[in-house]
Amino acid sequence: MRVVFAGTPEFARVALEALQRAGFDIPLVLTQPDRPAGRGMKLQASPVKQFALTHGVAVAQPRSLRLDGKYPDDAEAARAALLAANADVMVVAAYGLILPQWVLDLPRLGCLNIHASLLPRWRGAAPIHRAIEAGDAATGVTIMQMDAGLDTGDMLLTERLPITGAATTATLHDQLAALGGRMIVEALELAACGGLKPVPQPAEGVTYAHKIEKAEAAIDWRQPAPQIEQRVRAFDPFPGATAVLGGEVVKVWRSELDSCQRPSDVRQGQILLVNDSGITVACGEGCLRLTELQRPGGKRLAARDFLRGFDLQPDQCFALPTTDAGTGTATGSAPPGAPR
Repeated sequence: MRVVFAGTPEFARVALEALQRAGFDIPLVLTQPDRPAGRGMKLQASPVKQFALTHGVAVAQPRSLRLDGKYPDDAEAARAALLAANADVMVVAAYGLILPQWVLDLPRLGCLNIHASLLPRWRGAAPIHRAIEAGDAATGVTIMQMDAGLDTGDMLLTERLPITGAATTATLHDQLAALGGRMIVEALELAACGGLKPVPQPAEGVTYAHKIEKAEAAIDWRQPAPQIEQRVRAFDPFPGATAVLGGEVVKVWRSELDSCQRPSDVRQGQILLVNDSGITVACGEGCLRLTELQRPGGKRLAARDFLRGFDLQPDQCFALPTTDAGTGTATGSAPPGAPR
C-alpha cells in the first residue's frame, strides 16, 4: 500500500516512524514550512521533515493547499507531487493545514486522520490540553475518515486511555502519540483487506478544543483549587501556568491539593504556608500547594530549592489576573471556518 503522510510536530513523527517501521511504501511527506525557533530564531525543520529526510522520503512544504487561495503556486506544486505519488491513502496527523476537497478525494481510500481524543469530544486543535484541563478521567485516539468538516468524519478505530491524576500534557502526549502510531498501522492493515467499518460520530457530546493561547497561562486564584491544579498540568509544557508576585512572573509546573483548612478571612492568592514541601496558597475554594516553580531565566526547581533564592512569607499575595484566565476553554460545536 502506498501512503502519503501529512504531519508536522513530534506527535506526527511518531506515527510516521510507525508506518515506516511497518513496511508501508511512503513516496511523499507533506509538512509545514520551516519556522524560526530557538534563541537565535533560526529556521528549523519540523520533526516530520527531519525524519523523512533521514529516511530518504521526498518532502513537500506548501504554505497552502487551496488552488484558489493566497499561494496558488504552492498548491499546484503540491497537487503535482500528490498525483505523481499515486498513493492509495493519505494519513494525516497534526498537519496544520486545512485539506480542501480535491485532496480528500485524491487517494483511492481517502484521507485518514489520527486524532488525540475520543470523538466527538474535543474536536479541534488542542484535545490533549483540554481533556486534562477539564478533569476528564479518560481520553484516547480516534482514527477517522476525514471529510470537509472539522474532525467530523466517520470513526474507523477508537481506543481509550485513562488520564491519571499526575498526567501532564507532555506525558499524555507521548502516550497518545505511541497509541496513535500503533492504531494507524492497524487501520491500514484492515483497510487493505476491506476490514474497516465506518461509524458516524454521535450528535451528542460534541466539544471543541480551542487552540491554547499564552493569555490563558495566568493563574486565576479566584478559581477552585482543583481547577487550578488541572490547568497547571494541562499547560505543561506550553504555555506554562504563571503566577505574579511583587511584579515578578513565576511559572508553576507542579502543584497538589492541600488539605489545610482555608480561613474565611484570607484573600484569594494569599500565601498561607511556606516550607520545604511547597507554598500553600488560598484559592476561590480550598488551597493549593505549589511544589515546582521557575523564575525567569532559571530552571524548574522543587519548592525547597526555589525558596533558597526567593524569600516568600505567609500573608504575601499573588496578583489576580485582570481578566478571567478560564475563558480560553469553550465547549460545543466547532465554529464555522475554525482551523483544522
